[in-house]
Amino acid sequence: MNILAFDTCFDGCSVCLAEWRQGVVVERSARMERFEAGHAERLIPMIGEAMEEARLRFDELERIAVTIGPGTFTGTRIGIAAARSLALATGVGTVGASSLAVMAEVARRKIRPDVLAVVVDARRGEVYAQLFGSGGGCDAISPPQLLSVEEAALLGGRGPIVFVGSGATLVAAVAARQGRDARAALPDLLPDAVALAHLATSLEVSDAPLIPFYLRPPDAKPQDGKAIARL
Repeated sequence: MNILAFDTCFDGCSVCLAEWRQGVVVERSARMERFEAGHAERLIPMIGEAMEEARLRFDELERIAVTIGPGTFTGTRIGIAAARSLALATGVGTVGASSLAVMAEVARRKIRPDVLAVVVDARRGEVYAQLFGSGGGCDAISPPQLLSVEEAALLGGRGPIVFVGSGATLVAAVAARQGRDARAALPDLLPDAVALAHLATSLEVSDAPLIPFYLRPPDAKPQDGKAIARL
């Protein structure tokens, strides 16, 4: 099974073409670039570059995987819109995965902790957070949540824990002050489409269209109090 996986949820863009062969995921081509803006401009060219390197045609794809959030409002929507468009054009089934689960899968492969919490800086003193066991992205212990730094420091109780992600240093420091055996790792961690391709093999294709998963409403809102309300 040929899988196209990509992510645009945070400060980067990644694409992977992989083949699921006899229970093993084999990476055929991959791209990752870090930037805060420009996802819409780079995603489709990156997909084209990866397809060319893998020597695959779009009619040879059998699954499209994308991260559905949490993440930035615009970045998350760009990835989902691309997945829905490609699925409509090719007839290929889509699967969506939590960006935090993909990050946990990356972390599992790098540091192999017994318990880890992915904590991503969401600003305003809050983090996107999710707790995972040793199985990484397939071993979620809690749902994705929007928590204060203090609340995130208590994830998983009082036992030893590794925090990963852009909020890891701050949350681990708070946990340590509370007397917990906590450490921070991988502060530059982002979702990686290679890890997403691995997770995609265990996700069921749905007939329903993919929708963004937000833990916070967008900052931009329609104006109120005008003579004619904006639609």
